[in-house]
Amino acid sequence: MALREQLQTDLHDAIRARDERRKGALRMVLADIQRAEVKNGPLSDDKVLALIQKEVKRRQDALEMIRKAGRKEMAAIEATEIEILRAYLPEPLSRAAITELVQAVILEVGASSPADMGKVMPVLMPQVRGKADGRLVSGIVRDLLSA
Repeated sequence: MALREQLQTDLHDAIRARDERRKGALRMVLADIQRAEVKNGPLSDDKVLALIQKEVKRRQDALEMIRKAGRKEMAAIEATEIEILRAYLPEPLSRAAITELVQAVILEVGASSPADMGKVMPVLMPQVRGKADGRLVSGIVRDLLSA
């Protein structure tokens, strides 16, 4: 089953179960998917995953601001919705697994200095897309190339 169809099925289940948190989170993502499909046509599962990641990132940023404002009840709601959406994302890679991938790509492209980061990242990012934060990956690449 395609990811979009899974989201749609889960939304129907949430509606039947009267799960307002799940229903709200899934409706928001499905609306984003629908807007993207109107612009670009049908989306692949990879693009749907990217939209879910974008939504999780947006909610994490909002959660940070809500916590700074001292709104504990709103923060709990936001955190719940983040967890609902994370269930649709692949398991994130550990730092050790990312480091192994980075070392393999560095050997593959023959990179030897931080100036070669532009050679490493285009090869590496498709392998970790959806499984690791880009800032973490670039930080590891920078550290390994600097050493």
